Amino acid sequence: MEVKAVSKYVRISPRKVHIMIGAVKGKPIETAVEILKFMPQKAAAIVEKIIRSAVSNADQHPDIDVDSLVIRNIIADQGPTLKRFKARARGRGTRILKRTSHITVILAEETT
Repeated sequence: MEVKAVSKYVRISPRKVHIMIGAVKGKPIETAVEILKFMPQKAAAIVEKIIRSAVSNADQHPDIDVDSLVIRNIIADQGPTLKRFKARARGRGTRILKRTSHITVILAEETT
């Protein structure tokens, strides 16, 4: 059985989240959390929090063994982009894009 957790409108670029996703996809929960705990990136803390939320969601189902969960898939999609302007030389302005992302974590029981 699969369990998922979704975090929307996270103020970080999906490109930065993809680095963390590659490090933990397909691993058991304990291993993934330990890996993310020691990474200095901001995205590592965000992904760790979403994984813990998915584990908490799985704990609500009595027929799921939380200790045997693995990360089946993590998806980081692009959310809406905030558009801002920054003052530049000679009275001009340049556009700054502040990207957001929607992160989905899907957990499943390990089949051995």
